[in-house]
Amino acid sequence: MATRKGVHTLDSLLLALDKYYEEMVSIRRYLHANPELSFEEVNTPKYIANFHRELGLEVREGVGGRGVVAVLRGGKPGKTVALRADFDALPIQEENDIPYKSKVDGVMHACGHDGHTATLLILAKALYEMRESICGNVVFIHQFAEEVLPGGAKPMIEDGCLDGVDVIFGTHLWAPTPLGEIHVKNGAIMAAPDMFEVTIQGKGGHGAEPHNAVDAIVLGAQYVSQVQTIVSRRISPLKHAVVTVGQFEAGKAYNIIAEKATMKGTVRTFDEDVRIQIEKELESLAKSICDGANATYEFTYTRGYPPVVNHPEETALLADVAMDVPEVKEVKECVPLMVGEDFAYYLQKVPGTFFITGAKHPDWETAYPHHHPKFNFDERAMLIAAKTIGLATLKYLETFCNK
Repeated sequence: MATRKGVHTLDSLLLALDKYYEEMVSIRRYLHANPELSFEEVNTPKYIANFHRELGLEVREGVGGRGVVAVLRGGKPGKTVALRADFDALPIQEENDIPYKSKVDGVMHACGHDGHTATLLILAKALYEMRESICGNVVFIHQFAEEVLPGGAKPMIEDGCLDGVDVIFGTHLWAPTPLGEIHVKNGAIMAAPDMFEVTIQGKGGHGAEPHNAVDAIVLGAQYVSQVQTIVSRRISPLKHAVVTVGQFEAGKAYNIIAEKATMKGTVRTFDEDVRIQIEKELESLAKSICDGANATYEFTYTRGYPPVVNHPEETALLADVAMDVPEVKEVKECVPLMVGEDFAYYLQKVPGTFFITGAKHPDWETAYPHHHPKFNFDERAMLIAAKTIGLATLKYLETFCNK
């Protein structure tokens, strides 16, 4: 249980967030109905900047491209805490039958970024009301393009969003995790998400005369099959890794032997040595298959975000204060997730932690996964996230107050 130093300030924050919960829901639903794709965000950052500016915060737009940074300066000197939320949507046609369904054809908030943004905006409003009692500063980082490489975090950092920041906190609303649960993890919590592409060039021919051709589909099928043995037979069972082939494109007609086959996939790892080994194994496999069949290949490997690696002290602080949130039923250590997140770049620059806020409605037998056309989450999770991050912010700043 967190110590209750500054209990009046902490309780004031909780009450303020309760008061503004309906506004938080309204903001989320507006953003959900008006999504914008990664690197195409125009109206969303304007909306965010106007909200902070109307509160009275210092606002900088166009950070790193399309990012927004707002600064709240407390009434007393102290440290600086950064809080981050992403705001881009995905190229998915929404299938939910809800009043706030996406108005943009083929674009949907299918990962909870609308909720992340609403959470941070209302937290800023609540903290601003008690700014005179805050020791230090709070920086609100609203990031564009989390979903698409190279992401928005790195250019925002290069443009100074972390200048003067001592610590950073962030969360992801997680639909598969029950409402009321907070999941934390010291060390690596999310993986490095890389991409690879292999094109096998054979020799086309008539379907009735395979002996006069080099069948790229057969070679591609061999490649896909043997890729499955990389993790199971080439990587230590004590290491985490995933290799998935998600696309296979080849052929133009049923009776023509394909001369070319292209496969695309993803690699998820936590350890740099495993990452390097898998990249080598993927190309070595393509070479051996093609060399044995008189075919050629092209191989590209694109590195995604680094793993998200949490810092111990900040993770412990977050886990501690989460128990002071009335709606939190359980705080537990989670297993690492194989998804990727460019929050990793922030944690490479300053100490901090990234955690999971459960967002599955108690009445849902199953929850549609992130990036699904029927994805949704229990909006009460936003309030839990705001309270957890808010308390962590105040507790951290109070620790260094007057020191």
